Amino acid sequence: MAGSSLLVLIDDIATVLDDVALMTKTATKKTAGVLGDDLALNAQQVTGVKPARELPVVWAVAKGSMINKAILVPAALAISFFVPWLVTPLLMLGGAFLCFEGFEKLVHKFLHKDEDDKHKAELHEALKNPDADMKSVEKDKIKGAIRTDFILSAEIIAITLGTVTTQTIGMQFLVLSVVAIMITVGVYGLVAGIVKLDDAGLYLSRKSSVMVQRVGNGILWLAPYMMKTLSILGTIAMFLVGGGILTHGLPPVYDAIHHFAEAFSGVTGVLIPTLADGLFGVLAGALLVAIITPLLKMWEARSA
Repeated sequence: MAGSSLLVLIDDIATVLDDVALMTKTATKKTAGVLGDDLALNAQQVTGVKPARELPVVWAVAKGSMINKAILVPAALAISFFVPWLVTPLLMLGGAFLCFEGFEKLVHKFLHKDEDDKHKAELHEALKNPDADMKSVEKDKIKGAIRTDFILSAEIIAITLGTVTTQTIGMQFLVLSVVAIMITVGVYGLVAGIVKLDDAGLYLSRKSSVMVQRVGNGILWLAPYMMKTLSILGTIAMFLVGGGILTHGLPPVYDAIHHFAEAFSGVTGVLIPTLADGLFGVLAGALLVAIITPLLKMWEARSA
């Protein structure tokens, strides 16, 4: 009898873990846009930091990210339990932000050229000046990265919550917690690897073996292109994911896209909804940038 009960318990646990794994996989797919952007942004955050301080900075931001998620996960569960109707609006808000952020990245160099040049000049001077307080520069970078992470983490948690709203509160907690931990470890583990990629390439390029030297030189050549590729893929994914969230939240738009796609067969019919989601994301992002950017500039001018 005891053996039978134990087997039933093990089977129940296995079923729960399987459900958690399945929903975690679904949530991770839907957060692909944010993850790509999160990875690229965090790798860029440590540029300008001395090589010996890169990993400590990444570790400090990773700890801040875990604190962010420790705040966001209970907040998301509270919303799901007490005001479940708020989940869809929050999801739509997250999708809109993804589209805004994606389009803002496309036009950033035109909208913020002066600010970027000023920031680069300040950082260059700080690095040149031996008397500069690099700890202060480092702290500012860490604080800025943690603030950015909070926004991106909020999007990830909101999108994940949207995939498990029909589940029990216990299942929601498990999925949100697994996604939060897995994403933090995965993203910052990759960031640590990326920021040290050039060091690994330099190390290998100085070895006596010609083959190893070529591998090292190849890594040195590849590293900057990897960052650019991550950024581009992250931006594309932001439009696809953000646009998909918005079209799903607007039934007339969703129905129109899928009704149009039904006229095509094969791969074309499958690709049309995805491309339409991306196009809708670009248009939504352009509209939001056109509305929000002037308002932000007015607010900054007023606060100055």
